[in-house]
Amino acid sequence: MHSSLPAPSPDALSASQRLRQAILDDIRQAGGWIPFSRYMELALYAPDLGYYSGGSAKLGKDGDFTTAPEITPLFGQALARVAADLLGQTAPRILEFGAGSGKLAKDVLTELRQLGVEVERYEIVDLSGELRARQRDTLADFPQVAWLDALPPAFSGVVLGNEVLDAMPVELVVKGESGWLRRGVVAAHDGFAFADRDCEPALAAQIPEADGLPPGYLTEVHPVACGFIASLGAMLDAGAAAIFIDYGFPAHEYYLPQRRQGTLMCHYRHHSHADPFYLPGLQDITAHVDFSAMARVGAEAGLEVLCYTSQAAFLIAAGIGELLLRTPPEDALRFLPQSNALQKLVSPAEMGELFKVLVLGRNLALPQHLARGDRSHRL
Repeated sequence: MHSSLPAPSPDALSASQRLRQAILDDIRQAGGWIPFSRYMELALYAPDLGYYSGGSAKLGKDGDFTTAPEITPLFGQALARVAADLLGQTAPRILEFGAGSGKLAKDVLTELRQLGVEVERYEIVDLSGELRARQRDTLADFPQVAWLDALPPAFSGVVLGNEVLDAMPVELVVKGESGWLRRGVVAAHDGFAFADRDCEPALAAQIPEADGLPPGYLTEVHPVACGFIASLGAMLDAGAAAIFIDYGFPAHEYYLPQRRQGTLMCHYRHHSHADPFYLPGLQDITAHVDFSAMARVGAEAGLEVLCYTSQAAFLIAAGIGELLLRTPPEDALRFLPQSNALQKLVSPAEMGELFKVLVLGRNLALPQHLARGDRSHRL
């Protein structure tokens, strides 16, 4: 499998080997076994060496994957239209998690400026030093942008999170003959191997009808993302909304019997594969989002589920089609690439149906045209 993947540079390989040794040291200090969530945390976020905290390029043609803001500015422009409606009900502030190259922030701020909507402060929380540097360059013309190292204690305004929840460490659980097991990581002669241990029942409580799933069924649960949503609920003041866009399912679709190997996936240089132990620190490791769990935790934290829908329905309701027509169709050289990009965002065969939108809020009303495609009854 790995022979078809691009070879890393000597410097990148050296950084991966240092991270591999750091993870092996962590396993040894923990008594020979760590939960997979700890492995994923170190692989993605270990200081200076993890995928998101290190210096390698992540987005675009030289990176490992491409996100919606990189495909077309129409995505950010449509989100800006939504933000404009919400900002009229709250403080003129936006907080973005995991801002990537800064492209989404630039497109949102540019569109809001055209709409005459003032944003006094646009704050970014991003753990990647490489991406922060790119964001500073991309957003040099917007003096209201500031970077935070942690959640603010309180926030009123609009929160944005595009492909953030999928990058949070997950627990792997597998159905044994007599109950659920927690999958962990141990040292092996060639690096790492999986090893299972008994797990507390609460860990699998996220899984509906868990008792009916067959032995050997492997899946993910999301305590870190759930904890993040709970912290968000504590942070959001009266008059705030959070928009999360990511790939995933409601629980009754996530934990289907036929999805018996879960959704964990790795992305390296625009190649996807399923081995999380390959070149730690040089590849992204992700899992689909259980939106039922996110909505439930948000509600427990006092937030209202304002909307849950597909990316296609949300963007179309936000007016992305009208935004496309700013470019005259007669100008084929400019129009066709944008039309093709929009198709990728909204087509059920591309991102339109796999990606979902969850809007949580406190003391805010979502405009009726945006709530028309609401599927929260399916959560």
